[in-house]
Parts: sequence; C-alpha cells; structure tokens
Amino acid sequence: MPSSLEQLKAAGTTVVCDSGDFATISKYNPQDATTNPSLILAASKKAEYAKLVDNAVEWSKKQGGSVDQQVEQALDRLLVEFGKEILKLIPGKVSTEVDARYSFDTKASVNKALRIIDLYKQEGIGKERILIKIASTWEGIKAAEILQRDHGINTNLTLMFSQTQAIAAAEAGAYLISPFVGRILDWFKAATKKEYSASEDPGVKSVQEIFNYYKKFGYKTIVMGASFRNIGEITELAGCDYLTISPNLLETLYNSQDAVPKKLDASNASSLNLEKKTYINDEAEFRFWFNEDQMAVEKLREGISKFAADAVTLKDIIKEKVQKA
Repeated sequence: MPSSLEQLKAAGTTVVCDSGDFATISKYNPQDATTNPSLILAASKKAEYAKLVDNAVEWSKKQGGSVDQQVEQALDRLLVEFGKEILKLIPGKVSTEVDARYSFDTKASVNKALRIIDLYKQEGIGKERILIKIASTWEGIKAAEILQRDHGINTNLTLMFSQTQAIAAAEAGAYLISPFVGRILDWFKAATKKEYSASEDPGVKSVQEIFNYYKKFGYKTIVMGASFRNIGEITELAGCDYLTISPNLLETLYNSQDAVPKKLDASNASSLNLEKKTYINDEAEFRFWFNEDQMAVEKLREGISKFAADAVTLKDIIKEKVQKA
C-alpha cells in the first residue's frame, strides 16, 4: 500500500514543501518549495545555516553603502542564498517573498521583485524557477499584474483569505495563489468557540470554493492550499492543484497508509451554478467586498504584521553581523 503522501500525489496534487530546512526538503521529494520571512528566520538561527548568513553579509559589505543599505542588501541576498540551495534539491520552483512592509506599495513591491530576480540571475538562475511571493492586498495584486504582464515574472499571491482576493488575483494573471486554510480555521474557532470536522472546516471550504470558481471559468492560476493545522484539512483537499505542507505534517503523511481519495475534481466544476464576478479594474469594488469579510481583513492584517516583524528580527541579526564584519 503506498503512503498517504504518495496517494495525495496520485490524486493529482503537486506537493510543495513549506520549509527553509534543506534536510526536510530533500527527504520528501516535493516538486516545489515555499519560504517566507518566518521560515528563513527559523532556519537562519540553526548552526548549519550560519554560513549562508555570513555569505550574504560578506557579499553586502563588498557592495558598500551605509550600514542600513548593507543590511537591506544582505537580506535580499540571504533570501536568494536560501532559494539557490533549495533549487538544488527540487525540480521545480521556489517562492521568495517580497518584504511584507511593501504590502501597500505597488511600485516598491515591483522594484523589490525585480531586484530579487536580478540577484538570482547573477547566480545563473532564471526567472522561470522563481515565484515572487506578495501579500494579497490590492496593491500586491496590482504588483503581481505588472510583474506577470510586463516582465514575465511568475507570482505567488500569499496571505489569501477570501474569494474576493482570489478572483482579483486570477484576473491579474497571477501564476499561483496561496489560500491560508489553517489560519481561517483559527479565526472561526476563536470566533465561534466551536470545533470543526475536516469536512466542515471553513478553511477547507474556502479553498474548495476558489478551486471550483477557477475551474468553472477557466482561470489558469494555480490554487495552492497552505497553512494547514491537521491532516484532515490536507486530505479533504486531495486533488487540489498544489498543497504546500509543513515538515511535521509531511512526516505524518509519509508514515501513514491511510486512504487518500480524490476530493476535488476540475471536471465537476463546469456544472456548478456560480456567478462570475470582476474586481481587477475597480479598486473601490474590491475594497468594499473584501472589507465585508471580517475574518479576511483581520487575518490579512495579522499575517502582514507577523511577516514584517520577523523580517525586522532577521535584519537585526544581519545588522549585528554587518557591524562586526
């Protein structure tokens, strides 16, 4: 009997490793890998990755500039150092995140993305192996539209909690979206004081709705469920385009032989009675309907703040090294 992990792949789901840890990535043979400031921060504190931080600082010192400029350069370089090493372990793409502080600045997000792609290019890595990860704010979605349309750079719109965000992202031509299943569940459990079965899980239902909408209306944007809290959330989404899974849950799937039947099927979406909506050319309309979803508003704010705070902590670590170097 194949493992639950292999059954998940056989159901048509591309498995992505949600980690910055190289040993973990190599063990589970994922197609792609995703990183974020929190994962890079956790990995950078481990002794085996100290050399990557040192390399980034050393490179940045050679570029010159003020201490703050060197820190900014070193952070960009560190993200690329991790991405470069991860790409040695996987056949597909790695997601590299734009600083969350730029989540409400389209121009700054685009410029930072171009900078990251250029750093990868200097290492001989083409843009076809990179996904630029941007928060699913209005400004982030418009940045993704520019990057996809004008630069041929593929994007991963992250911190996604609502269908409004998902529809605008697909209209923007985003390569991939990351709906955060577990964080949606967290909010509903706190708000309702209820426990949810896997089939009733509001995060699972959100991804199912987005998946069906995309398939019904022929959008090519990949749906990648993310931020899982338990195995049930994952198995309920078997058949989803991609799922990015943390190491502890990958390990459980790897060691299990429980059946994982396909639950999502694109061919079933065509018969669904769904209303087509549009937001990409109407900022006010997007903001109104997004604002109507209290959960999405709160979780987006929280997610941006957490990623930004972890980026600041990472910068503090780098700054100390820059000043000592």
